[in-house]
Amino acid sequence: MSNDSTAPARLAPPIGGYRMIDERRVFVHRAGSGGPAVVFLPGASAVGLDYYGVQQEVSRFTTAVVYDRGGTGYSDPVALPRTATAVATELRALMRAENIAAPYVLAAHSLGGLYAHRFAQLFPGDVAGLVWLDALHRDWDEFVPPEASLAVTERIGPGPDELARMRPALEDIHAELLANYPPELRAALLAAKLSDEWLRSGVAERRTLTPLAAELRTGPTIPDVPVIALTVVGDDPAQRELHEAKTRMDAALVASVSRGEQRVLTDTFHHRLCVDRPDAVVRAIRDVVDRVGRP
Repeated sequence: MSNDSTAPARLAPPIGGYRMIDERRVFVHRAGSGGPAVVFLPGASAVGLDYYGVQQEVSRFTTAVVYDRGGTGYSDPVALPRTATAVATELRALMRAENIAAPYVLAAHSLGGLYAHRFAQLFPGDVAGLVWLDALHRDWDEFVPPEASLAVTERIGPGPDELARMRPALEDIHAELLANYPPELRAALLAAKLSDEWLRSGVAERRTLTPLAAELRTGPTIPDVPVIALTVVGDDPAQRELHEAKTRMDAALVASVSRGEQRVLTDTFHHRLCVDRPDAVVRAIRDVVDRVGRP
């Protein structure tokens, strides 16, 4: 694995390195040892190192991997949007290049849930368990109110110009979220997150939720493996209907397997889950790893 980069210095990863997948560099950072390995699948506008804190805790008991999808984060650019099949195939190739043995526990946050589901559809034998971190579902539109549908979400997301105007506020938000990171890692990641390239890729991924869900509906449900879903809800009355819908949706997901469990969290927010409740995230991952059993 190489840590060399021809990208601008501000986009050079402070830790980790690259694997060449389909003649493109894909960023990856691994920690720990043993199996089954846990792989974090980031949400839209998130990158692998956003999960660094929980990765370090998980690495105390098994191999933990964070990475950036092609076209996002520190990985080489690729035309966005991409299909879920392309993303899942890339991840499998990356894990093989890292010589990390399957099957894996996939810890998927937000948009990462769609990619984890597609991975499980294409490579069910490579999935030992799933940890749903307030993740997106292919059946989202069947549960949520119309004003929160995937199509509406695609349209109302901020565009590049609006994100540019929001940069000072985004800097404050990211600085607070990264407050406990090691100084060198925090500074590099904060600078990269405010770059035009990273802001644009986040927008591009959020614009294709409906086609991704449709792609997943052509395949099966998740395999019968241990699943724990962390469902994030709050006490905002304006969001009550959405939160109730999400709770029903995750309940249906875990009911579809023989070893499924839902844990509802009321003291955090969707984007802050791994910052506010790393204990809940790590506990869910450890419980799935234990239920899978050690090789």
